[in-house]
Amino acid sequence: MAKSESTSKKVASAASKVLRSKSASKAEKAVAASALTQKGSTETTSAKVAATASKVLRDPKASKAAKSAAASALTQKVKKKK
Repeated sequence: MAKSESTSKKVASAASKVLRSKSASKAEKAVAASALTQKGSTETTSAKVAATASKVLRDPKASKAAKSAAASALTQKVKKKK
């Protein structure tokens, strides 16, 4: 069951910036790729990418663009029902 949310144009632009960056880490690029994949689609974030996104958000060295993409990816994670 997918959420009806998708990556905004602003976040997609930030994710693209991260992917083009030579200084972005592998984790930042993975999260940015996931956010771009979800632009205009019903794709959801996998558990593995969500964990990576969480690490990016906690990383003080991560760029603003990377954190924006990570937040978007986490927003699109399907939560388990309890």
